[in-house]
Amino acid sequence: MVGELGRVTGEVGPGLVGEVMLRVRGGAEAFLAYAAEEGERLPRGTLVVVVEYQPPRTVYVSAAYR
Repeated sequence: MVGELGRVTGEVGPGLVGEVMLRVRGGAEAFLAYAAEEGERLPRGTLVVVVEYQPPRTVYVSAAYR
């Protein structure tokens, strides 16, 4: 999962549990998401990269492009 690209479907930010869609097993699945960098806010639609994965369905993400 680390290094995979996904798209934010529920805002990620301080005090928020967001949601991202990631490609898994030929399809797309939703994962709970937290910002990898403290204070970072990622609005819906942002392309993100997974920097940490905590099974079964939690990821820490950062913006893919800045």
